[in-house]
Amino acid sequence: MNVKGIAICPPPGAAQNPSVTPELLASCLARYSRSNKGIDSILQSIDWNDPDKSVDSIFKFVDYGHASISGMTGGIAMVIDNCSMYLAYKIFELAQLSDGQESSTRYIKMDASSLSDPDEIGIAPELAEQWQSCMELAFQIYQELYSSLDKKAKKDPTVIRYPQGASEKVIDRLRKNYALDRARYCIPFATKTNAAYVMTARVWADVIRQLDSLPQPEMKQCALLLREELKKFVPRLVKHSFADEASCAQAASLFSYAQKYIQTNGVNTAGCPDKVFLSINKDFPGFLDQVQSFPEAFEGKKNRYSITGTAVKRYMVRAAWNNMAIAELRDLNRHRSGFRFTPFTPVGFYCPPEVSHPAMNELLTRQKSLIELIANLNESSSFVYALFLGTQVPFEHSTHLDKLIYEIELRTGMGAHFRYAEHLRAVYNELITIEPSLKSFIDIGTAEPE
Repeated sequence: MNVKGIAICPPPGAAQNPSVTPELLASCLARYSRSNKGIDSILQSIDWNDPDKSVDSIFKFVDYGHASISGMTGGIAMVIDNCSMYLAYKIFELAQLSDGQESSTRYIKMDASSLSDPDEIGIAPELAEQWQSCMELAFQIYQELYSSLDKKAKKDPTVIRYPQGASEKVIDRLRKNYALDRARYCIPFATKTNAAYVMTARVWADVIRQLDSLPQPEMKQCALLLREELKKFVPRLVKHSFADEASCAQAASLFSYAQKYIQTNGVNTAGCPDKVFLSINKDFPGFLDQVQSFPEAFEGKKNRYSITGTAVKRYMVRAAWNNMAIAELRDLNRHRSGFRFTPFTPVGFYCPPEVSHPAMNELLTRQKSLIELIANLNESSSFVYALFLGTQVPFEHSTHLDKLIYEIELRTGMGAHFRYAEHLRAVYNELITIEPSLKSFIDIGTAEPE
């Protein structure tokens, strides 16, 4: 694993503007909020031969609970090479206020050489050979499925639903997407990926603290590497990035729940039928009722990026799916608003209708045995590294109605993965059952072309 921070230098157009370090920026902005003299006066007061003095005089307040100061450091970019897909997922889950990207299964074909080493991710030595063999079989099936699906699409291009008049280059890309999107469910969650994140120092410190609290060695190693890199940008703030009693207790509680679930219920290898849950909190205070109708809230809306009004922003919603495959979870987990949650309890395995392989039953039987063996060890948290992208888990997203509508329109819109569209269309159907008047304001898509 390699972690690297990327510093930002002023572009030519801002060459004459003030240039400061992240901590000095936070210090200046903190002073700005406590003065009416203006920013130029504050910048002139800095001893540029000893800028640390200005920083130290303000940052002592962070220790007194003024965490907002550490949130004014600006976006600090970090890239993580060769981490597991699980680690990349976990950072997005923990960093609810981050921006970022992860390598896409649509653009990168993978094989067994992409697997993490068993000892790096905490696979028990006595199970390492069994784990390695199971994961290698998964990649073998993935490669063979991709090849067969690609040939199928070449033989009958209509299966990819390409748009009329599409060029050969576009058709070729859509054919690859068709095959990769359906073969990817056999990719192990332990596969190495690359991920990039941009967060303030405040968010980085919180994320690193929570990574440090997780029991898997990969998480602790990543926390260490991130902390060392973050020191270069905000040396005064890294002391807030170490595991504490609360973060360790909460991490342990979640893995204990998952362990007990697997011990009690085992691992289901069949497909779990779709169920969806949606609740909307319509309560408003008597002294501040709705001030808009739905038509007024959508006035002027051109697309999913348009601003909507308070009538939808004030509704709080909770959407949940009983069987979200990790393949889809990786992207839905990146919606920044609200709280996303799954205990990663395996409830089934999703396989697209077009996908079949003679060794699939053997693979899932071996995976079931492996996960159940891990769950019966004292250190059971490594079971997540035995999951595949097709493993189905329950997933919940709590947010506001305007954000859910954006998610529905995005994940059913042109180019969306076919399975995203199914999950979000199900939520849409629940939503318009509860609030029929919303139907004409939501641009539900067909996910074509892929």
